[in-house]
Amino acid sequence: MMNFETVVFYVFAALTLFAALRVITARNPVHAVLFLVLAFISASGIWMLLEAEFLAITLVLVYVGAVMVLFLFVVMMLDINLVRLREGFWRWLPFGALLAGLMAFQMIWVLGSPEAPGGKLVKHAADFSNTKQLGRLIYTDYVYPFEIAAVLLLVAMVAAIALTLRRRKDSKSQVIPDQIAVKRSDRVRIVRMKSESKK
Repeated sequence: MMNFETVVFYVFAALTLFAALRVITARNPVHAVLFLVLAFISASGIWMLLEAEFLAITLVLVYVGAVMVLFLFVVMMLDINLVRLREGFWRWLPFGALLAGLMAFQMIWVLGSPEAPGGKLVKHAADFSNTKQLGRLIYTDYVYPFEIAAVLLLVAMVAAIALTLRRRKDSKSQVIPDQIAVKRSDRVRIVRMKSESKK
């Protein structure tokens, strides 16, 4: 007899699989983005069942609330040629199916190994905070990998800014102080000419 948590898990898992399949099979890019939002929300529901509330809220806030909204605006603003986009779909389908099968085999192999953790969840006390436990692990046991990842992200951000703000010779830009300080005598030359009369 399945309990309520098992039924909810299977519902969220089925929704996630259905949404993931619709992401790659939907003809409309906007519909594909919306199905990806549904997949993220279903995955956050599975995180909630695993008592990982911080990861579930982070998934919803960061991906659904920020990244997917940006994707939706980009997809709606760009004029995407769907026929050209789907030209190589059937050509790469065997490779994609092989890669998906390899990933499924790896997950089954890892979860089926005797060193994998048990399927039963550890029940914690009511006042247990996994956010506090996650912060304690990040800033004690994994502080050096966390700092290295932070430095790499900072370097990538600075490099992106430096690449986009470099001065190019073929680009023109406005110089506001020069435009304000301009005088009429610098731009306009009055030429006096004698009037001509028609006979």
